[in-house]
Amino acid sequence: MGKNSENEPLIPDDFDTTVTLTLDNDEELECAVISIFDANGRRYIALLPLEGKAADDGEVYLYRYNETEDGQPDLANIESDEEFEIVSDAFDEMLDEAEYQELLGDDEE
Repeated sequence: MGKNSENEPLIPDDFDTTVTLTLDNDEELECAVISIFDANGRRYIALLPLEGKAADDGEVYLYRYNETEDGQPDLANIESDEEFEIVSDAFDEMLDEAEYQELLGDDEE
């Protein structure tokens, strides 16, 4: 789906657009994949819950993202407040850039 730079979203063409998370309480939650992106030398994934209170509130879940040897997604929790802040800032910058690009596109029409 395109090349990836520090804040450019990248979702592989063969990647499902939804994932099912199993929460700590064993509840399953279907989420849309917003983006896979790099921040501070690591890959992360941004997920938007599709149901429940989190979906109603527009919460976005951020996780570390890796792939297993056979290409399956492997998500891990972000381990520190400092790391979360870095990832959150990178995600916000990515959204701001997307919004800016959308505004430029509207002006060109």
